[in-house]
Amino acid sequence: MGPKAKKSARKTKKITKAERLRKLQEEEERQQKEEEEARVKHEKEEMERLERQRIDREKWQQLEAKDLERRNEELEELYLLEGCFPEAEKLKQDTRWLSQWNHYIQCDGSPDPSIAPEINTFISLWKEETNETLEDVIAKSKLVLNLIEKLRLLLLQMPSYGLEDKTIKQYQGSILELQELLHLKFNTATEILLRQASTLVDLDSGNMEKVIQDENVTLYVWANLKKNPRYRSVRFSETQIGFEIPRILATSNVAVRLLHTHYDHVTPLRPVSTSLQGRTATVTDFVQDKVKNVEAEISKELQEEYKPLECESVSLREEGTAVEEGDTAVQMSSVQEESKATKCELEMKLLSETVLAAQLLLIENANDKPSFFGDNEVDLCQFTALGGVYHLDIFELPPQCKPMKGWMIVEILKEGLQKYIYPPESTEDFETENAFPPIEVTLEVQENVIFFEDPMVARWDAEGEQWQTDGISNVSYKSEERLITFSLETFGPVTLIQDAHINMPFQSWELRPLDVNKVLLTVTTVFTEIEIQIKEDLCMLASIKLDNKKHSPVLEGRWMTPICFILALKETGLNIFPTRHSHFYVVINNKDPLVELKAYRQLALLSSAFAFGWSKWNVVCGSNKVIVQLREHLTEEEPVPDPDWTLLMFNGDRAQRLNINENSETFSEALKEETEFHSNLYHMVKDFASKDAMERIRSSRCQFIDSVCHMLLSTRLLSYS
Repeated sequence: MGPKAKKSARKTKKITKAERLRKLQEEEERQQKEEEEARVKHEKEEMERLERQRIDREKWQQLEAKDLERRNEELEELYLLEGCFPEAEKLKQDTRWLSQWNHYIQCDGSPDPSIAPEINTFISLWKEETNETLEDVIAKSKLVLNLIEKLRLLLLQMPSYGLEDKTIKQYQGSILELQELLHLKFNTATEILLRQASTLVDLDSGNMEKVIQDENVTLYVWANLKKNPRYRSVRFSETQIGFEIPRILATSNVAVRLLHTHYDHVTPLRPVSTSLQGRTATVTDFVQDKVKNVEAEISKELQEEYKPLECESVSLREEGTAVEEGDTAVQMSSVQEESKATKCELEMKLLSETVLAAQLLLIENANDKPSFFGDNEVDLCQFTALGGVYHLDIFELPPQCKPMKGWMIVEILKEGLQKYIYPPESTEDFETENAFPPIEVTLEVQENVIFFEDPMVARWDAEGEQWQTDGISNVSYKSEERLITFSLETFGPVTLIQDAHINMPFQSWELRPLDVNKVLLTVTTVFTEIEIQIKEDLCMLASIKLDNKKHSPVLEGRWMTPICFILALKETGLNIFPTRHSHFYVVINNKDPLVELKAYRQLALLSSAFAFGWSKWNVVCGSNKVIVQLREHLTEEEPVPDPDWTLLMFNGDRAQRLNINENSETFSEALKEETEFHSNLYHMVKDFASKDAMERIRSSRCQFIDSVCHMLLSTRLLSYS
């Protein structure tokens, strides 16, 4: 065994009770001291915080008092500036009246579609015309389409408070009559052509083929004269448009017609919704009440002005004083001028309030949700038809012309052109169930229409009066060739549809001045960037940026009025204009309508001198506030890469600059240092704007401001971005 381990020479010194108590006491004293220091520090910080709050509150109260003191003056000045909107409305009314007068003095024989007797006479006389060829009908269709477009624009351009129900029904009734008569004329002219099919036979195929192209209509007609069962592929010359017909049609006495109308006369005119009728009626009642009040005020003021003169004239006559009639006439004339000025002022006030109500009507969301649609029914609130309508028809070939002793003899059927029912209502007489397979159709998509996704095909259901997607299969779209192929169970009107909200919500936007009374509105979506120029009372599509997609710049460079421009963009597929029901189909940043309206009006007022842009903070600030970026812009230079933007917030009654910027990490409504808030955007920018900028704002024309406001109201950038 080894040696034992030595015991430790040192033993642990024991801590006495007194030392332990002393250390505990020192620890307690240290903790108490730290707590006391922390308490003193907290009290000091709290006092400093309360002092800062007191100072900030006092500053805020001073700012509020200052704002309250000048609020009435600012609002009065803003009211005078916003007088541009009723002035623009009066100019639009004068333009409409001038257009009617110019049409009247031209005496070119064309009717005024707004006058019922004239349009009814035109329709009656055209019904009596017979033996019109397809060329004649196509030539006449240009006038008819022009009349329909005029009525359509009248319904859209006239203020809602200026149209009576009777007038609306008259215009819509005239539109429907013209549409139905135009299609009837095409059928009658097709019958005349098919009677002569044997004289127009193609020597190679033995059948008749006819193609007529026009700016509004493209017509393809094929008559089966040879009845060769092996000739089942119909391709119109120099095109890829055609059909693959089944054997039963290849051996039948039929004709196939493809009438591509670049317009849509099939989709029913949208009736005014119940909620919209209620709001329109409210505006109308509001106007009527205001008119009565204005008339009462004018009558009262006239009585008060004339009464002293009458009393003075009577007293002078009683005293026998000689009064010159000229002096009395001058006094009466001055009173009349003053009363006329008062009447004009009251009428402008009335018009200003009604225009405001009508603008608010544009951005109020409808509360009634669209009706439920079946699986195959097309919801026209969600989808839109593009590229016109393809009328696909199979007709029974009418009796052919026969030469006889120098004459052409033809049998005219009393019932006219008859449609060939395919498939027939009863198929019991046929041997197989596959005797009537679907017909393969190849169509060409209109060049000036943009589809951001492959188009869907819909057929018209005449019984239900709606577009359906059933009965259509094997859809194939070649975007490069702009050809779409599909199988159709039965013939009838066909159209291509696209989601109306495919470009919503927007990713960003910018409104930038180019010159006095000229701005550029840029809207960026998932698929495209659209640039719109606005000047005076006109709009123009400046450019479209698409990724790997061809488009026909038909609209680029064409100046149009705002309403015509919006319709043209929608018909092209560039729909950036929400409807009253769009919030049911798009996730939006919904803003209070009145706040949004006031913001658009004031942005339009400032648009000649200031650039505005989208802000990410507009999403988080709440529905009763809007936030945009702003900077002064007086030159025509291109936008700088990283401009110095200012964030401004507006709630309808107060405008202020924010202390944060677009790159800040968190949102804050804190007022920017050394700035004040005002009752509106105009007076807020007045604090820091240059003299040239304010001069440009005050010199902006009313039509330009109204057009910018109309475009902002139509796009609703603050809610749909």
